[in-house]
Amino acid sequence: MTNRVGQFWDMIEGRRTAPPAAQLLGWKLLAIDPAAGSIEVEFLATESFLNPAGSVQGGLLGAMLDDTVGPAAMAFLGGDRMAQTLELKVSFMRPARPGRLVGRGRVVHRGREILFLEGELRDSDHRLIATATATARAIALPEGHPPEKPA
Repeated sequence: MTNRVGQFWDMIEGRRTAPPAAQLLGWKLLAIDPAAGSIEVEFLATESFLNPAGSVQGGLLGAMLDDTVGPAAMAFLGGDRMAQTLELKVSFMRPARPGRLVGRGRVVHRGREILFLEGELRDSDHRLIATATATARAIALPEGHPPEKPA
């Protein structure tokens, strides 16, 4: 993998900090294939993510899925553009408990500006927790986001 330049690759390779939302979710890259538009990431669901029923709140699972398919699209787009989510549909299969969750995402189709994405979230026992489909628009990545790491 050569030519990994731009803000996205700087974050992936540790030269920039991850966005605050990714930090909150405990986002960690496990595998990436930019040509295929696929990614595998890890999240850490903490006790602070729990709803009154004792499972991870659905909105946070949706955020994890958004933070799975979005980076898959960014890698596919080359790293200097981002996938601005226009629509995200999440289907919940079972409750998630605190701990490690793994997201897999991929670009299903790319038009001129619009991308169609899909992702899934599994627990540490490989059980399917939730799936998502998303529609996103390719836009220029704003300067300075994520911020550079302090020297």
